[in-house]
Amino acid sequence: MVNVTITESAQKYLQELLEKQNTPGIAIRMFVSSPGTPQAETCIAYSRPGDDRDADVEVNYEGFNAYFEEKSLPYLDEAKVDYAADKMGGQLTIRAPNSKMPKINDDSPIEDKVNYVLFNEVNPGLASHGGVVSLAHITEDMYAVLKFGGGCQGCSAVDVTLKEGVEKTLIERVPVLKGVRDMTDHSDKSNAYYD
Repeated sequence: MVNVTITESAQKYLQELLEKQNTPGIAIRMFVSSPGTPQAETCIAYSRPGDDRDADVEVNYEGFNAYFEEKSLPYLDEAKVDYAADKMGGQLTIRAPNSKMPKINDDSPIEDKVNYVLFNEVNPGLASHGGVVSLAHITEDMYAVLKFGGGCQGCSAVDVTLKEGVEKTLIERVPVLKGVRDMTDHSDKSNAYYD
């Protein structure tokens, strides 16, 4: 189910944009790049006939169709697309409050759960030292492979931070994990909090 609001003014604007493309059957496609991370960006792109993917969810609007990337749906929950006309022509705005961190529940993918804990519990503590940690991937044997940055990269205390802080927190909050692994190149000590 798609829980995205496209206001009447935005629908009219998008319909006009699509008509200018002079391509029968052209639609829009909405997705989130780098979903569940601080770098997440919500995007609307043209979708030419045949560009849609099998897993996309299609919604018919008056005058055009929209495709929503299935894996982006949790991050697009409660999103709103609006258009406001002004002296310069107007502006299309997209607000997606869950793009950087979706609501999670028991059925959420493990990557979402890990990112949620890193973003809300781990990184605020690391930020006091100028550090940050992000999820690279989850291994088949259920280890979270992490990458440290900022003041944590090259820091002499990173092993303690990894095992005593990050790993304990993640296993407590996401019990299916067996542990964490660090993929960071710690030979670069240029920003290290402790050298």
